[in-house]
Amino acid sequence: MEFAKQEYEFLSEIGLSPETPGCFVNGKWKAHGPTVSSINPANNQKIATVVEASLEDYEEGMKACSEASKIWMELPAPKRGEVVRQIGDALREKLHHLGRLLSIEMGKILPEGIGEVQEVIDMCDFAVGLSRQLNGSVIPSERPNHMMLETWNPLGVVGVITAFNFPCAVLGWNACIALVCGNCVVWKGAPTTPLITIAITKLVSEVFERNKLPGAIFTSFCGGAEIGQAIAKDPRISLVSFTGSTKVGLMVQQTVHQRFGKCLLELSGNNAIIIMDDADIKLAVRSVLFAAVGTAGQRCTTCRRLLIHESIYQTVLDQLVDVYKQVKIGDPLEKGTLLGPLHTPESRKNFEKGIENIKSQGGKILTGGSVIESEGNFVQPTIVEISPTADIVKEELFAPVLYVMKFQTFEEAVKINNSVPQGLSSSIFTRSPENIFKWLGPHGSDTGIVNVNIPTNGAEIGGAFGGEKATGGGREAGSDSWKQYMRRSTCTINYGNELPLAQGINFG
Repeated sequence: MEFAKQEYEFLSEIGLSPETPGCFVNGKWKAHGPTVSSINPANNQKIATVVEASLEDYEEGMKACSEASKIWMELPAPKRGEVVRQIGDALREKLHHLGRLLSIEMGKILPEGIGEVQEVIDMCDFAVGLSRQLNGSVIPSERPNHMMLETWNPLGVVGVITAFNFPCAVLGWNACIALVCGNCVVWKGAPTTPLITIAITKLVSEVFERNKLPGAIFTSFCGGAEIGQAIAKDPRISLVSFTGSTKVGLMVQQTVHQRFGKCLLELSGNNAIIIMDDADIKLAVRSVLFAAVGTAGQRCTTCRRLLIHESIYQTVLDQLVDVYKQVKIGDPLEKGTLLGPLHTPESRKNFEKGIENIKSQGGKILTGGSVIESEGNFVQPTIVEISPTADIVKEELFAPVLYVMKFQTFEEAVKINNSVPQGLSSSIFTRSPENIFKWLGPHGSDTGIVNVNIPTNGAEIGGAFGGEKATGGGREAGSDSWKQYMRRSTCTINYGNELPLAQGINFG
């Protein structure tokens, strides 16, 4: 069978077909759940069909994965790193095909699609180095002839539930580290991006096969809430990493914690950029455009709120409205396109509802504010002048909508920044060392990512990624995030002949 459109024929080069089973269990491709279609958001036409996992498929996969974990965790960490290195090379070889698929299925522009796959490759490289640095500590003991050690061991199986907006990068942040730490991985990709899930899994599974290792070490499922709930409830899965909405994340957390499992949450963001009166305005305007319009406003690190000092408010606003009107909207594969479609028709409807709510709460549309009549899910990039106390400003509208507001003092700006339930990313534009260090300090931004003179998005993998409050508190990718995927043991060794506390007692 051939793909309906010639432009999709390249998908066969990354192991995809027009009809395909959507789960990899016990080293085999199979699926017995419902059949779904992968849709191109630029025209809402079908790319291919995928059979999702049933609960029976899930159980078969988990049994095999649990068994495989005994083999994988016994492999020395540097050897596991070598396998992950090969995964990076396999992805590198298919980088442009995978990036193109990501753009077609998710809707982000081609440079972003390629960049996202590159991020997984970079995570593989990072994890290879990490595989030789899973170090514990030697701790001074207060007892004579005793030594204390801190050791790290694998958890066993890690579940990764990813969202549509970064369908493979978030997997990379988790799976690359989980694998070198000695864990098997169970991945449930987003229901609306099944082809990316399948394509990545095919490349990963081929690497395990070449190394004569069980395919079940990396088990994946295309599926909906039923499979996600099964992962959350499963006591065989020691850690569940969930990326998605705060509402669903809270339910996942409660379910996992009821069985005393571990949870790593990456939830909503409602990120602000502050532009002080001493800022480089041209740099700030370019950064705001990149942060607010990139990925059609569907990043968790998208800039949602723009706080401008009153003395430069109109100057910044005029420049921003001008550049917004120059944004090229259209086919994400076409060179020069800056704004692709929203991911689903439902996202487009949510945009329309959001604009109605904005107007009802006193918001003034400065530019944009409308859907674009087409086959796809296109909307205009939108700037709204609104009060920071409006209820809708506290919510995350997952679309290219930017709320602008003015402030008088640094302290007022920080208060507005911190006034929302979410706490992922934030940025300030200023030349003042005093403001910079206040911003980074305990009375500054309360987000997990705190930037100066750069946008709220575009985080590097070397740092820990994640946020506070309703963003969930999770940390992925760099720094010491690897510790979440392992269990810590404090070990005390008595290498002498005495037990100090037992001196003076005659044991016969």
